Amino acid sequence: MPDLAAPLVAWYRQNARVLPWRHPEFGAWGILVSEFMLQQTPVNRVIPHLEAWLDRWPTPVALAAAPPAEAVRQWANLGYPRRALWLHRAAVEIAERHGGVVPRDVDALLSLSGIGDYTARAVAVFAYGDRHPVVDTNTRRVLARAVDGRSQPGPPSRRDLAAMEAELPESDLDAAIVNAAAMELGAVVCTARAPRCDACPLANGCAWRAAGYPDTGDDRRRQARYEGSDRQARGAVLKVLRDASAVGIKIEDLLPDWPDRHQRDRAITSLADDGLVELVGAAARLPDA
Repeated sequence: MPDLAAPLVAWYRQNARVLPWRHPEFGAWGILVSEFMLQQTPVNRVIPHLEAWLDRWPTPVALAAAPPAEAVRQWANLGYPRRALWLHRAAVEIAERHGGVVPRDVDALLSLSGIGDYTARAVAVFAYGDRHPVVDTNTRRVLARAVDGRSQPGPPSRRDLAAMEAELPESDLDAAIVNAAAMELGAVVCTARAPRCDACPLANGCAWRAAGYPDTGDDRRRQARYEGSDRQARGAVLKVLRDASAVGIKIEDLLPDWPDRHQRDRAITSLADDGLVELVGAAARLPDA
């Protein structure tokens, strides 16, 4: 099997995008916040929100001292607002368990709210320079094509970590670059729908290219349409509550003109179940504690 590390490192050093979290002084807290925000959200939408968030809460302790409602408000329209609550809870846990310092150990990171295999390893690698495999959707696609000769990756699996581990060089620094480079390559060159194989540093050793670009199927889970969905109703409810006072708003006055009243009620109930909304008597508000 051809070596992927050397061409990835060389390509990344010449072609990596300049992004805030790649600055060597960005810090573990900034990287943790960026990883929460980047989940299922494009880079160009994240950057202004990230900068505003870190201006307001430059440390985990600063965020932990704020009410959860403020985290949900600050999250604004980034989508998947449970991430705001998880990030707030993680900040509280960091303040209480780790003296306000984002932990370095992967297991300690995994014990924090909202943090899974990818985020824990991303922080350990990109903030602290440790050697771990970091695997996101883009990485999985690069490995599927270059190594396995498949047009798209299969469902996420623990095997993905082992596959990436096999590609990492021994040097901690180079291993971190290979992790970042695989993600970057998948994001800007080896894309899901229109890969630019002519610009790919792995083209000469790519198993998918060598096989003639076969269509091996695509069993990725499809995201449901947003228009008319419960997600849209949830987002509309939260927008109203973000703009409301701390007292909240009467439930009967919350989106009274929503075309599907049952969907609106379902959205309010599900938000309350997720801890994103508090129901106090006949009113709804953002969480206070």
